Amino acid sequence: MTAEKAAVSSEEAVSPAGHAEPVALRPVAGRLTARWWLAVLREARPRQWLKNLLVFAAPLAGATMGRPDGLAYAIVAAVAFGCASASVYFVNDVMDVERDRRHPVKCNRPIASGDLPVPDALCIAAILAVVAVGAGFAIGEPVVSAVTGGYLLTSSFYSLRGKHIPYLEMVLVASGFVLRVLAGAVATHVPPSPWFLAVCSLGALSVAVAKRYAELTSLGSGAVRHRPVTRFYSAGPIRVIQAVVAAAMVATYVMWATGEGAATRYWHIASALPLALALARFAVLTGRRTVRPVEDLITRDGLMLACEAAWLALFIVGLYK
Repeated sequence: MTAEKAAVSSEEAVSPAGHAEPVALRPVAGRLTARWWLAVLREARPRQWLKNLLVFAAPLAGATMGRPDGLAYAIVAAVAFGCASASVYFVNDVMDVERDRRHPVKCNRPIASGDLPVPDALCIAAILAVVAVGAGFAIGEPVVSAVTGGYLLTSSFYSLRGKHIPYLEMVLVASGFVLRVLAGAVATHVPPSPWFLAVCSLGALSVAVAKRYAELTSLGSGAVRHRPVTRFYSAGPIRVIQAVVAAAMVATYVMWATGEGAATRYWHIASALPLALALARFAVLTGRRTVRPVEDLITRDGLMLACEAAWLALFIVGLYK
């Protein structure tokens, strides 16, 4: 064998049809380059990590960390959900790799683009899932592990079957946000009120519905190729659902605020105004045709950020008044 042929054989294998193909299962150690690590980091989607701050929602709403070293327990819960959600991203992108390759933006994801081989992605996903579930046991809070495990099971069902069931799939997406809130409440021993959980649930559902509406308006007929369940949706009804959920969220928020103490109540009721303005702005932004992730609309629009800052300021003042 010549040196040239030897070099080729080290990188390629011959398929039964006689075509040279990349070897997909080379030892992982041979791929641990800076580009590989960057692909792993990109696939873990650091931009989405802010979602895990929801574990602090219950302690923040209650103005207490609930237990000695409550902050440390909350941080562990946030890390656990960070690992769990990253594991889900890896698995979802492996399962959707062919559809992602036909998407104008998602084709650049590490697995779809080939920067991160599928076997590596599945191995990392398994490791992250074990760490996520084990975190609760490590701090002596098995219920946190149960909530995290529930998130992984729900996400697995979503990936395998749930994402093809109209409307239920949006509820499953929203449940991931609510489970983060529950994990933080369990870890810090701060029980959330039913109204508070209702607000969180409706807010999460609002984001899930907005994602589907943005896909329908931005991708048009191509939305079905990217997400088959969209064949059951049309933009008009989804837009109405988005408006109804937003209105219900504001109403539920006011109901939660009226149950607060006298001094706190008025500040939190007042904070409903910037919340409503933020939801209205969100509706405007999602109504524009864009392939940008919905999360970017929440975190990168100046007016949206101003509404969020005003809401947060009034909310915090109400907590410590």
